[in-house]
Amino acid sequence: MTRVPTYRWRLRELMAAHGLFTTTALVPLLTERGIELSASQVHRLVTQTPERLNLTVLAALCDILECTPADLIPTDVQTRTEQVAVGAPVLDMAAVGRPRRARIRPDA
Repeated sequence: MTRVPTYRWRLRELMAAHGLFTTTALVPLLTERGIELSASQVHRLVTQTPERLNLTVLAALCDILECTPADLIPTDVQTRTEQVAVGAPVLDMAAVGRPRRARIRPDA
């Protein structure tokens, strides 16, 4: 079985817990810590799950939100079969039955 690491990006949740409800409120807090990001970069950082993250930015976010990286990015390792079970429902072909062949009729 293949083990697949999964994670969640909880920046928005932790910001709300600290009373930060807009992305623009985060910009000056990052600037105080030497992180220069544009408003659009901060917006993407808050609203989307980043694929790559600078460790300096991660350390600044943890300092601002008074949390650890594990609080910000909780991880879980699932096997491939568990991941499928958690995802979309699987179609049971035995219950549905066998599909019928389509017939194409020429226009008369």
